[in-house]
Formats: sequence, C-alpha cells, structure tokens
Amino acid sequence: MIGNRHVLAGALRLGAASAVAMLLATGMASATDKKLVILGSMPGLKFPFFVHMLKQVKAEAAKLGNIDIIDGDGQVSSTKQTADVEAAITKKVDGIVISPNEVDAMAPALQEAVDAKVPVITIDRRVDKVAGLIGHVGADNSKGGEAQANLIIKLFPNGAAIMNLQGQPGAGPAIDRNKGLHDVLDKQKDKYKIVFEQTAEFDRVKGLSVTEAALSSMKTPPDVIVAANDDMILGAMEAVKARNLAGKIALIGFDALPEALGRVKDGGLTATIEQFPGLQSAKALDKLVIFLREGKAPDPKVELLTPIAITKDNLDKSERLSEIQ
Repeated sequence: MIGNRHVLAGALRLGAASAVAMLLATGMASATDKKLVILGSMPGLKFPFFVHMLKQVKAEAAKLGNIDIIDGDGQVSSTKQTADVEAAITKKVDGIVISPNEVDAMAPALQEAVDAKVPVITIDRRVDKVAGLIGHVGADNSKGGEAQANLIIKLFPNGAAIMNLQGQPGAGPAIDRNKGLHDVLDKQKDKYKIVFEQTAEFDRVKGLSVTEAALSSMKTPPDVIVAANDDMILGAMEAVKARNLAGKIALIGFDALPEALGRVKDGGLTATIEQFPGLQSAKALDKLVIFLREGKAPDPKVELLTPIAITKDNLDKSERLSEIQ
C-alpha cells in the first residue's frame, strides 16, 4: 500500500499523460479503463436491420475504447444463436449484448449466461422469462403498430380494406407490432377491415410471394398493405407493381431501412416506421459497459423508445436518412 502511494505521487508529478501511462504500467488504472470482450449477437445478419444494429454496437465500442466485439450471426436459427452464446460463456466473455432470434427459444441459453455470471443486456427483443438480465433497450413495438394503424386512419378517414403481413412467429417485435395494429383498428372494425392476414416471416421474397397469392385471390385489391418490417413491404411493392396497382394501394412498412426511406422519398412506399435501432444499440452497450466498469446497474432497467411514422413530410426525422442512395 505504501509503495502504491509512492507510485501515485510520482505519477502525478509527471503530468496527466505520463500519469496515465505509469498507472497503466503499474496496474493502478481506473476500472473505467478495463479491457472488455463482449459478444454482440443478432438474430440474422442477412437482414440489413440487424447488420445496422451490430455496426452501431461496434461503433459505440470504438468510441468508448478498449472493447472488442465478437460478431454473432444467429442465421435466423435459435439453435445457432444458442451455440454462439454458449461458446461466449466458455470463452469467459465479459458481457453479452443480444437481440434474441426467438424470445422463448433463447431463454435457456440466456439463463445459462446469467448463471455463469456473464452480464446480459437485450436489445430490440425482450426476454421476460429470464431472471437476472441486467436490462433491455428497445422500441415500444406496440406503439409502432399503433403508429401504423393511426396513419391508416389518417389516410383513409372513411375506412379501408387492409392486408396485414405479419412478422416471424415467436419474435417479440412481430407479436407486439401486430397487437398494436389490432388494438387501434379493432375498435373500428366496421370501417377498418383486415381482409387478409398472414406471416411472411420478415422475409422479402416471402413478402412478394404471399402478396402475389393474396392479390390473385381477391376480387378487389385492398386499400392498404401494412407489414411488420420493410423487407416484407418492399417485396409486396414488387407484387403490387406487377399487377399495375402502383399508386393505388398505400404501402406501409416498419424499420426505416435506407432502401425503404428511398422509396418513401420517390413515392414507391407510403411510409415506414422509425424505431431508432442505432440508438437502441448504442444505449444498450453504454449501459452494459457502465455496469462492467463501474458496477452501476441500468436505471431504468427497461428503456423503450417510441417509434414514429416516416412519410415524405418528415423524412428528416429518420435515423438513416444520410444512407439513402
């Protein structure tokens, strides 16, 4: 202890920069300088949305400094994502930032991490069944679904026939977005009728094929096609174009991907929902790092951002506007 005091006194006499170097060399640096290795796990990097989220996790890590992020691609498989989490536990990572592929299917692996004393924070998709997660940062997906419904009501005050493309079964955002949409529209079922509803599993090709099949079976096309993500609505847009219905059906997506924003700008899509995924990612990593380096638990434990509808009129509110090509 006496030796440490002499080292500290000597370091301070050298000035700030030299002091930091000496303290690092003698192992007396602050816990805020602790080297960290963190798993950043996404459901599937075939989706541009999750590529963006992981990119923002890594960008925030670079800003904070002295953090290595292990890329985790779940490949839209809870089995694969579980294996990634278990491998991270074996490697004794310092923490995990994860958007679970399926909230129920991933619960055992996340509980295993918690039991192994590996701090876990979730983003985008919340896992309520696991005790001991340090926190969650996401969008209020129910409010996102409500934003879609409220826009439909604004665009069609006299009522509308609606096709609803649902997301991946078992995924929290898909469940919540669908609930929010129904919570608003079901109050006026006589005016706002969902004439077709089926999952397209957040997939663009399936969004196209499901929409093609639905339109071919309808005597009258719907007034609106609403989808739980942008990939599905971009697929639906192609099916609408193929039937010469472009401009006759309102198309509303979710996620505010750059490609979708570009189509909103040029009129191909009516709207998309911005849920600020980059901000979610940055906030989640910040909270985890503060916990690891300073021992401070996130407060509040659950932070939900409120999504907004993006149309031509407010494109400047979108997080990824600068990425429009």
